[in-house]
Amino acid sequence: MRTILITLLCSLTLAAGDAARRAPGFALPDMKLQFHDLADYRGKVLVLEFLKTDCPHCAAFAEVLAQIQPKYGDKVAVLAVAHIGGTDSPQNVAQYIAGHQLTYPVVLDEGQMMFSYVLAQKSDMPRVFVIDAGGFIRADYEYSVLTREVFEGKALFTDIDKLLKK
Repeated sequence: MRTILITLLCSLTLAAGDAARRAPGFALPDMKLQFHDLADYRGKVLVLEFLKTDCPHCAAFAEVLAQIQPKYGDKVAVLAVAHIGGTDSPQNVAQYIAGHQLTYPVVLDEGQMMFSYVLAQKSDMPRVFVIDAGGFIRADYEYSVLTREVFEGKALFTDIDKLLKK
C-alpha cells in the first residue's frame, strides 16, 4: 500500500510539472509603432522569442525562425521581443531586423513582459516560448548546450508539429 501511495504521489508531482501555464498578456509596439497583443495570435501557435541584438545565438536562431512561415503558413506566428535598455536600443533593433532580413515582427519591451514570462531577473538569450492556439505555454527553452538543437536545428519544429497534430 505504501509503495502504491508513493508511486501515486510521484506521478501527481510529475504531472503537475507538465501543466501548461497561461501565457501572460501583453500589448507592445514594434518598430513601426504598431501594437501587438497576445490576443492577436489566438487560434495560432505562437513562437515567442526574447532576443538581444548582440547575441550570436539569437542571430543563428533567426535563421531557424525564418523557416517557420514557409513551412507552416498562417497556422504558426513568430514574434520576437527585444528588451530596450542595457545594450539594446531602437536603433540596434532596426539594424538587427535589416541585417537579418526579418519578416516577423519584433516588439520593444522595457523588461516587464520578459519578467512576466521568464519569472526571473535574468535569462540567457535567446529564450523561446511556444504558445498553443488557446494561449497556454507548452514549451520554454533557454539557450544552453542541452537546448542547442532547438535553436540551431530542427527540434523546435517537432514541438510545433505536436501542437498542430501533424
